[in-house]
Amino acid sequence: MKITYYGHSCFGVEIKGKHLLFDPFISQNELAASIDVNAVPADYILVSHGHFDHIADCIAIAQRTGATVVCSWEISVWLNKNGVEKTHPMNTGGKWLFDFGKVKCVAAQHSSSLPDGTYGGNPMGFIIESEEGNFYYAGDTALTMEMKLIGEYRQIDFAFLPIGDNFTMGVDNAILASEFINCTKIIGMHYDTFGYIKINHAEAIEKFNMTGKQLILPIIGETIHKP
Repeated sequence: MKITYYGHSCFGVEIKGKHLLFDPFISQNELAASIDVNAVPADYILVSHGHFDHIADCIAIAQRTGATVVCSWEISVWLNKNGVEKTHPMNTGGKWLFDFGKVKCVAAQHSSSLPDGTYGGNPMGFIIESEEGNFYYAGDTALTMEMKLIGEYRQIDFAFLPIGDNFTMGVDNAILASEFINCTKIIGMHYDTFGYIKINHAEAIEKFNMTGKQLILPIIGETIHKP
């Protein structure tokens, strides 16, 4: 399993030869200027909610690659109206078996509206279960008690958690979230992109280390293997 960081909350994950792309926000992210959005591969695009910093490049990438977009019903309808033909609508609590593995949709405590103001449905997180490993992509969320259900019913190898605070949980709550989901390897996301969410990297890593956990902060454009 290979993981490529495209900035903000956008990651590419390669599983069984399939390219999963999460929350594509690249071309409008100044920190991701080194990324050629037209070269980003995608067989599936998973969208956690409708905010521009998670969906800005979804339409263009989906049309270029022919990827299937996995998202809420409301977002799928909006995408269909905007020229994206292949969508797979889901909602919180549902799961589906794809050719790369299972996707389980879980609750995220946040808001969701699309760039034109259209209602985006409930925000979600995703649990991916595959032969190459299992992980949790939290999307934008606060710390919630529902995360304990993930820890009780799923085996998670690593998780993508927001750590930027202000719009989502910050570092301290992300540490609690990692305890709730029984996962010690965390890849941080949703930080530094805007002034509201800038963090001290060394301090964040040390806080995780002090609790026996690992916080991984990839460089934009970097590809790593499953932690």
